[in-house]
Amino acid sequence: MKVAYIRVSTVEQNEARQLEAMKDKGIEKYFTEKASAKDTNRPELQAMLDYVRDGDVVYIHDFSRLARSTKDLLDIIEQLKAKGVSLVSNKEAIDTSTPQGKLMVTMLGAIYEFERANLLERQREGIAVAVKEGKYKGGQVKRIDDKTFNKYYQQYQSRQINKVQFAKALNISRPTLDKLLKERATTK
Repeated sequence: MKVAYIRVSTVEQNEARQLEAMKDKGIEKYFTEKASAKDTNRPELQAMLDYVRDGDVVYIHDFSRLARSTKDLLDIIEQLKAKGVSLVSNKEAIDTSTPQGKLMVTMLGAIYEFERANLLERQREGIAVAVKEGKYKGGQVKRIDDKTFNKYYQQYQSRQINKVQFAKALNISRPTLDKLLKERATTK
């Protein structure tokens, strides 16, 4: 079976370019999501990895759609290989079923990781300059009243809701929730 994995980082981005690139591939099943590739904890990626079987081929637009770190990219490719699944990248014109494809994947993964590290470094430098000039104040502090927090905290403690649901109920991100939970643990 021919399967496509399509990913953009944010809801504002459009996956049309990637979908267009897949038109001539005879794709039978699409897995599409709007999520960062900072890690592999993505619902559609996991669904795709669970779905594919021996002999299937997974098509991606480019390797950065699949993973941002060499380790994650190589882990995903290894999972696919263990299941007898090949991976084809349109942009890089690489097929992991060949020895040359396997070599190129390793090299490209390292390049993508290097590129991402450079982007983050430039971002940090830009923020430092903006802070120095008084133009950047950082993220806005979310105010959550104790009553609301405690209500959902009790549900979380009794396993009625998980961390994702807890964060969503408070309208905050998971990292912000983790920070709040850590602060709560140190104040007790």
